[in-house]
Parts: sequence; C-alpha cells; structure tokens
Amino acid sequence: MAKKTKSIEDEQIVEKIVEGIQERKGKDIVVVNMRKLKEAPCSYFVICEGDSNVHVNAVALSIKDFVQEQINVKPFATDGFENCEWIAMDYGQIIVHVFQRPARAFYDIEHLWADAELQRIENLN
Repeated sequence: MAKKTKSIEDEQIVEKIVEGIQERKGKDIVVVNMRKLKEAPCSYFVICEGDSNVHVNAVALSIKDFVQEQINVKPFATDGFENCEWIAMDYGQIIVHVFQRPARAFYDIEHLWADAELQRIENLN
C-alpha cells in the first residue's frame, strides 16, 4: 500500500512540474515514465526546453517556485544555473531537465530511454 501512495505523490509532483513549465511557456515537454524499467535511475524524467539562457532560467525558477508553493516540495539539488544551457533539478524519483534546444538535440536523452513510456505534452500558445 505504501508503494501506491508514493507513486501517487510522484505523479502529483510531475503534474506540478509540468504546470510550472507551462507557467513560463517552456516548450516540447516530455514526461518519461521509467517505473517499469529495471535499470532506471529514477521513476520519471521531465524534459523541456526554452529559447535562450534567460528563458531556461525562468522556466527552471518557475518549476522550483510552483512546486514549492503548490505542494511544498523542494528539489534536493539543482545544477546548471551558471550557464542555463541545461538545468537539472533532482526531486528524488523525478529528475527535471530544462534545456536550450541545441543542448537537448545533442544529448537526446528521450531516446536513451525510448523503451520507457513517453508522454508528450502539447505546447501552450
């Protein structure tokens, strides 16, 4: 029973992360559900992109603030705010990746986990 509660919590955190991304018009959001994979480093990746280092920074700060204000959860660690080409945010079983488009294309992490369940979320206009 405890495992089910944990997965609901993770799903709620993922939902709030997505809302935080959308709040600052982050683009091309993909939720990678890795719960069924044996070798996965976590349960979920949430991947998105911004148009510039300023946009990537704004999206990442929006995620951090939105998740904390809505459900009182803070990331365990963040990295990448120095240059804002790729910001990673660690929420335990959920890792958020906010990229600029060239870095996202180069690392192509969605395809590294192509055997996971990928959910693409439409851009808001």
